[in-house]
Amino acid sequence: DGRDRGGRDRDSRDYGDGGGGRRDLRDNIRGSRGETEPVVKETEPKDRQPLASGKAGGSYVPPFKLAQMMAEQADKTGPEYQRMTWDALKKSINGLVNKVNGSNIKNILPELFGENMIRGRGLFARSVMKSQMASPHFSPIFAALVAVVNTKFPELGELVLKRVILQFRRAFKRNDKPVCVAATRFLAHLINQQVAHELLALELITVLLASPTDDSVEVAIEFVKECGYTLHELSPQGLHGIFERFRGILHEGEIDKRVQFMIEGLFAVRKAGFEGKQGVPSELDLVDEEDQIVHELSLDDELQAEPTLDIFKVDLEYEESEKKYDEIKKEVLGESSSDEEDDGDGDEDEDESSDEEEDRPSEQQQQAIEDQTETNMVNLRRTIYLTIMSALDFEEAGHKLMKINIQPGQEVEICTMLTECCSQERTFLRYYGLLAQRFCFIDQQYAQLFDECFMKQYSTIHRLETNKLRNVAKFFAHLLHTDAVSWTCMAYLQLTEEATTSSSRIFIKILFQELSEGLGLRKLNDRMQDANMTEYFQGIMPKDTPKNTRFAINFFTSIGLGGLTDNLREHLKNMPKMIMAARKAAGGDDDSDSNSDSDSSSSSSSSSSSSSSSSSSSSSSSKSKPAKKKARNKLWDASKVSKNEKERTQPWIREAFLAGHGAVVGKRVNNERKVDVQLAEEAAVGNKSTGARVKSKKMLFVASRGWM
Repeated sequence: DGRDRGGRDRDSRDYGDGGGGRRDLRDNIRGSRGETEPVVKETEPKDRQPLASGKAGGSYVPPFKLAQMMAEQADKTGPEYQRMTWDALKKSINGLVNKVNGSNIKNILPELFGENMIRGRGLFARSVMKSQMASPHFSPIFAALVAVVNTKFPELGELVLKRVILQFRRAFKRNDKPVCVAATRFLAHLINQQVAHELLALELITVLLASPTDDSVEVAIEFVKECGYTLHELSPQGLHGIFERFRGILHEGEIDKRVQFMIEGLFAVRKAGFEGKQGVPSELDLVDEEDQIVHELSLDDELQAEPTLDIFKVDLEYEESEKKYDEIKKEVLGESSSDEEDDGDGDEDEDESSDEEEDRPSEQQQQAIEDQTETNMVNLRRTIYLTIMSALDFEEAGHKLMKINIQPGQEVEICTMLTECCSQERTFLRYYGLLAQRFCFIDQQYAQLFDECFMKQYSTIHRLETNKLRNVAKFFAHLLHTDAVSWTCMAYLQLTEEATTSSSRIFIKILFQELSEGLGLRKLNDRMQDANMTEYFQGIMPKDTPKNTRFAINFFTSIGLGGLTDNLREHLKNMPKMIMAARKAAGGDDDSDSNSDSDSSSSSSSSSSSSSSSSSSSSSSSKSKPAKKKARNKLWDASKVSKNEKERTQPWIREAFLAGHGAVVGKRVNNERKVDVQLAEEAAVGNKSTGARVKSKKMLFVASRGWM
């Protein structure tokens, strides 16, 4: 039919009067009951009264209106003002706790200590537990927050711990699994942060596994995963007993298959060393070990939650309490207790104040700040390293490095980092050589800096390993054969037996072998024989002494670059002639003096010979034997003279033998023999006696045999 549930016709409804039908129906019902419509009396508006204070704190008041109401209060110690400050404290603590996360916890803590934590300790504990219950996966962050607050206010940490334990007790008795899981997770992270003692964890697991059920075992597994690493470090025997209990439950087989698999997964986590949940994360490790305060509470202790701390109470000593907390806040935050001094007294003259203002900028300019920690330099090196290692090719790396804001004087860091990165590779990568070559071609300053790096690397080459040494040698060889660096850096090399070590010889060997591969032996030899560069190659191609020259020849021959030593070999062949000529030139003056002495001696010898001849003719044959003895003595005197001449010429014959050139030695010996023969003939001129002839023949014989 066309009637609705009220017994009225559907068509009789009036939709155009704005609900007039419903009003008529209400009037009919009210009339049937004998009620009359109440008459509303018009009243004048009253003044604004303070909000009623209830357990929930009353209605919401916007912050600006609350601040206005607090400013309007004349009595700063009355109940109404204290209630307003309580509401403001509550909102501030709740807001800070809700905002905290892993990245901003260090910024939230100073703001949190700025509030009166002693007065609002109940509000803080309630807010932390409420937020943790809403977001259990943020339990490590809330535990880190409580751990830091516990170091400054231990009573706050103890209050939070008491309430969490009581929360677990109630949830365990009521079989409330979600609350149990959240509470045990919070307790686990408080144990990791050393706010609670590890014995509390062992007691809690013992309670959960005393009469195992699916839910209790599951809660115990989650708890062990969270704090198992800490228990392994602090109480390994206790953790071993817990896992033995898990093994017994698994062998009994009275629990669900799903929970059995969870136990097996827990054993796998233990075998892996609790990977992923190893104690406190590094970003949340905010408390030093010596600052930690551990509360030894047990599940069986009689604990008081102190719920009255969450409710507003009038403080009769409100101002004194606020002043005391201000002092505590300054101590906690490290603020100076003393007020800042005034800039100056009002009685000072204007001239003195103006002079002080003029002196201040000069003092500020004189105070130069020096960063002795080299933080900026370390950051620059890190940026250069990451840019070099992340680029695809040397052109991209050079483009990115040129964009780095490098201050004047810091260009050497690019050269140093390129050399270090190249030395760290397993094998030499041409990437580093091309990048350094590009910088040298862009700016000549980099070429000079790489020249300095070459000197530093060669001076400390003995500190490098063989692999690093090889890479550095190939790196600088690339710069040299591409003419990115001037060849004047060869002046730093000294190829002698005394000036080199095994490391430096290996460095020179690899350097010249790479240059030979890059340029070719002919071009390298032409570069080494360049007259303009001779002074820079004096150390690597020594010509000062035969010993150093032979050492250089043998070195380059042994490394397969004997073609570079043709000039040195020719020099070594001609070295005896040059030294002999130099000695003759130096001994010319000495020869002139010796000639004058020889003339005088020859005249005296001629006179003595004439006298001896006359005496010999007049003497008898019986005196011939003493005359022969005297002639023999004169012969031995002549042999002494020839010995002196031999000592003067002998060293160069010995050096020629040491050089290893037989033909040159033979020729030099023949020349020396001719000189000695001439000296003997000159000594024999004017000696007409028999003894003189014997002496000259003896000298000729000795010279011909080469004994002189």
